[in-house]
Amino acid sequence: MTYVFDTNSISNILSHYYPERFPTFWEKFYGFIQAEEIISVREAKFELATRFEADVLTLLTNFNSSFFREPTTAELTFVREIYAVRHFQQNLERKKLLAGGSFADPFIIAKASVLNGTVITEEEYRDNAVKIPNICNHFQIPWTNLEGFLTQEDWKF
Repeated sequence: MTYVFDTNSISNILSHYYPERFPTFWEKFYGFIQAEEIISVREAKFELATRFEADVLTLLTNFNSSFFREPTTAELTFVREIYAVRHFQQNLERKKLLAGGSFADPFIIAKASVLNGTVITEEEYRDNAVKIPNICNHFQIPWTNLEGFLTQEDWKF
């Protein structure tokens, strides 16, 4: 199983699961990263770089330098499919894009779709919203939050 982590879930981990306080969590997490079962996308790294110092992000790349993946042609094609749905065009954060910022959402969804993976995000499903869970549901891509991931993998500390 491949889990594709959204920026907000990674941010949660980096902000609250301190390696010194949660060594067992990090041991398991590193194992999944090393086995390429937990990955993210390049755009998430760009978003995280605005919140965390580079040395904090190395917690994710120490065991797998390709943790933050670049999009493939198949994924870029899928991103186009997402935005072919008129309702999902609202998902583009115009202010962020116009300011030269990164926008990871469609790339996270596309990566999970192409790899038959599960998206891990802290966003919640809401009727008629244009959030990751709504887009995942539309394309039948599994998703859950960090708590759901921990439950699914039966991680207990």
